[in-house]
Amino acid sequence: MLELCLLGTGGMLPLPYRALTSLMVRYNGSSILIDCGEGTQNQIRLQGWSFKPIDVICITHFHADHISGLPGMLLTMGNAERTEPLTMIGPRGLEHVVNSLRIIAPELPFEIKFIELEQPEEVIEICGLRIQAFRVNHRVTCYGYNIELDRAGKFDAARARALGLPVQYWSLLQKGETVDYEGNVYTSDMVMGSPRKGLKVTYCTDTRPVDAIAECAKDADLFICEGMYGEEEKLSKAKEHKHMMMREAAELAKEAQVHEMWLTHYSPATNRPKEFEAMVQSIFPQGYIAKDRTEKVLNFEED
Repeated sequence: MLELCLLGTGGMLPLPYRALTSLMVRYNGSSILIDCGEGTQNQIRLQGWSFKPIDVICITHFHADHISGLPGMLLTMGNAERTEPLTMIGPRGLEHVVNSLRIIAPELPFEIKFIELEQPEEVIEICGLRIQAFRVNHRVTCYGYNIELDRAGKFDAARARALGLPVQYWSLLQKGETVDYEGNVYTSDMVMGSPRKGLKVTYCTDTRPVDAIAECAKDADLFICEGMYGEEEKLSKAKEHKHMMMREAAELAKEAQVHEMWLTHYSPATNRPKEFEAMVQSIFPQGYIAKDRTEKVLNFEED
């Protein structure tokens, strides 16, 4: 199970009725935050979620509306008596940028570990999840992120019994461990079925449409994508500043065959993004205009 909340849906600057885009995902006692613009911690408070379990912060790129809330967030996490290390993931230069921001947050009761992204695609296994970073096309180096939770195959008790393996060893094989019993070695593939469909969330903002987005979002349970502009006359502006139209995001969702899409990162000039939902759904019926603190729980499919 993955719990997630799109904390804000605004781009460029926060508005009284729209916070800056950020996503929080909770799994098995840990939280992952993607982007941390001004006011992100206030959105977490409004959601009623905790700061202390944030074990990973992913940054898409180094523009203020995606990172300026970080010093306050780190201080709040410290005030929540967090002492465990925090992992931060982001483009090359992340450590320098974060340490520069920490001039106003110099003392923290926890260590920060940095993972700087260098390649077009990179995979990090952390907190029982797989985070895939993929480079997109903005005015500065920018990455989208997949958060994936794998699901093992079904345990076959009949096969375990046929092997003559005592019940007390079954759970070890279910966890993927190897068992040595009476001179024989047993591995999990001997009693487990093929892996089943897991869960996948794709988060992508501040980019023009590129092939990597559709490829990496393929079959995602939820695709959260920038929809900066809805009006077709804004296309030249979107191209100039390397942002995405709502229509283009819907086309990517259709190509990637995702289950559901939420649009986010609306222009401050877009007062009523909901007006464009019908247009979006004419391209991709499961596409929605998200609002601040839209939330969802993703569960494994029933067998």
